[in-house]
Amino acid sequence: MGTALHFRTSLQPAHIRAPPAVGHDAEPYRFSPPVIATTYVQLLLARCLHCLVRRYREGLADGGRISVTEDGQKSVMMGGSRCSRIVLLRIASLLLAVVPLGGCFSRSRPVVLRTSTAQLQTASGKDLIERINAAASEIQTLKATVGLTASVGGGKLGKITEFQEIRGCILARKPSSLRMIGLNPLLQNQMFDLANNGHEFKLWIPSRNQFVAGNSDEARSSMQPLGNLLPQVIVDALLVQAVDPQNELAVLEGGEHEVIDPGERKLALQPDYTLNIIKQNGRGWYLSRKVMFDRTDLRPHQQLFYDEHGSIVTEVHYDEYREFNGVFFPANIQIWRPQEEYSIKLVVTKLTINGPMMDDQFVLELPSGAGLASRRLGSKADAPPGVSQLNKQLPAAGQD
Repeated sequence: MGTALHFRTSLQPAHIRAPPAVGHDAEPYRFSPPVIATTYVQLLLARCLHCLVRRYREGLADGGRISVTEDGQKSVMMGGSRCSRIVLLRIASLLLAVVPLGGCFSRSRPVVLRTSTAQLQTASGKDLIERINAAASEIQTLKATVGLTASVGGGKLGKITEFQEIRGCILARKPSSLRMIGLNPLLQNQMFDLANNGHEFKLWIPSRNQFVAGNSDEARSSMQPLGNLLPQVIVDALLVQAVDPQNELAVLEGGEHEVIDPGERKLALQPDYTLNIIKQNGRGWYLSRKVMFDRTDLRPHQQLFYDEHGSIVTEVHYDEYREFNGVFFPANIQIWRPQEEYSIKLVVTKLTINGPMMDDQFVLELPSGAGLASRRLGSKADAPPGVSQLNKQLPAAGQD
C-alpha cells in the first residue's frame, strides 16, 4: 500500500559527493571518521523505521487487530507482537535529531593561506628596541654601488611608467648627508649628480646643463613626481634611526605578513613583530614610524613613515640580507612614496661601511657655464625645469 521506500546501505549516501576544491591547495573535501559513523547510524535508524512501517502496514493488511492501550495509544498486533504509533514517532524523532550531525551538514575544506612552517624567534619590546638601537649605532657612514630602478605613477596619474635600471653610487652619512650619482647604463657617463649636506640640496644634470639648488627639508610641488625627491628619504631608508628615549615611545604589536613557505614553497602567513614608534613634538604625540621585524631572524623587513596627520609618507621594504664587512645589510631596498606616487628600488652590489668621509664629499659646486635654475625651492610654485627633467634622463623600459 502506498509507495515503497528504498534505502541505500552504503556508508557513502548517493547524495553526498565531494564538492569542488577551495583555496590554494586544490584538495577535495574530506569526511572525518566521526562524520562517517554518524551517517551510518542514520542509515540504521532509517532502515529500522522502514521495517516497522512496513510491518505495521502488513499487519493491517493481514487483518491485524487494532487495540487501545491503557495510556490511550493505538497499536496493532503483528505476528504476536505489538507495534504502537508512539514507537514509530520516537524512532523518527531520533532519526531527525542525528541528521544535523551527518555528512550532509558537516564538511571540511583547506584554509586559503596556511601558517608558515619556518622556525620563529621570540622577543620582547625591550629586546627589539635594543636591537634597532644597536643596528643604528653600528653604521654611521656607507658607500654603496647600486643598481637603481625607478617608476612613476599610480591611481592619481592613471598610469605607471617604469624606467630601466641604471648604475649608481651612493655616499651617506648620519644624520642627513647624501651624495648620489647616476650613470648612463650604456655610455657610463653621468646622468645626474645629487648632493645634500642636511640643509641644502644641489642637483646637476649635465645633458641639460641644468643646476638646481634648494632647501633640503622643504617639500616641492612638481608635476613630475621624481622632481619631489627629498634626499632625506634616501638617508632614512639606508640608515635606520635609533629610538630616542627622550622624545619617543615604542609600543610592541604582533602581526603577520605573506611569505613563501620554505618547506612547501607555497604562499603562507608568517607572524612578525611591529614597533610602533610614537614621537613628541611641540603640539603633542603622534605616530612617527613603524618598524616591522621578521621573526625568523629578528631583522627589519619593513618601515613605514608617517606625517603628523597619520598619513603614510614613505614605505620601505628590506630583503635579502647579506654580510658586508662583518655587518648584515639588506641587498634589496624598495622605497615607495604613495602621495607623490613614485618608487625607487636599490640593489646593493658593493658596500663599504663606516669608511672615512669628509665634508667636501657632500659639496657640489656650480659647474662653469651651467645655468642656475633656482637658489631656493619649496614655494607653492612648481619645481623648475631642471628638477623635472631628471625624470626624462632615466631611460624608460623598452627604450634604448
